[in-house]
Amino acid sequence: MLHKPLLVYLADDDEEDSMFFKEALNEVNVEIHIEDFNNGVTLMDTLLKKKNSLPDVIYLDLNMPLMNGEECLDDIKTEPQLSKIPIIIYSTYVDDSLADILRKKGANWYLVKPNSFEKLKNLLQKSLQYITTLRDLKSTTLLEEFIITE
Repeated sequence: MLHKPLLVYLADDDEEDSMFFKEALNEVNVEIHIEDFNNGVTLMDTLLKKKNSLPDVIYLDLNMPLMNGEECLDDIKTEPQLSKIPIIIYSTYVDDSLADILRKKGANWYLVKPNSFEKLKNLLQKSLQYITTLRDLKSTTLLEEFIITE
């Protein structure tokens, strides 16, 4: 049985962080195709074009210029054709109150960027396996389960 690779969208304005994420994603044990965006506006333009395939998951940097991760999340969740796409917000820090707001707005996970490549690869592997095994992905109800750290 043939299966197509997961289509992963990655939105991050920091070129170094984006490369770090892409390298880690390319080493996970899931077949993927990555499309990256350096801002939320370009991401949203691509998502809203009818001819483009929708991604299986979107990794959104919380802090981007033009349109940040929270604003993208708001727009994605209000578009009926996009609202079911799993969204993983990530940042270098965690703010519990903001994480709770993002969870309530429909983000599936809040990933805290680790400082090592291996830890990042493990977190990405875990999140992609979760996405591939659950068809009806719903936001977690507990904040402790929503925030992913090492």
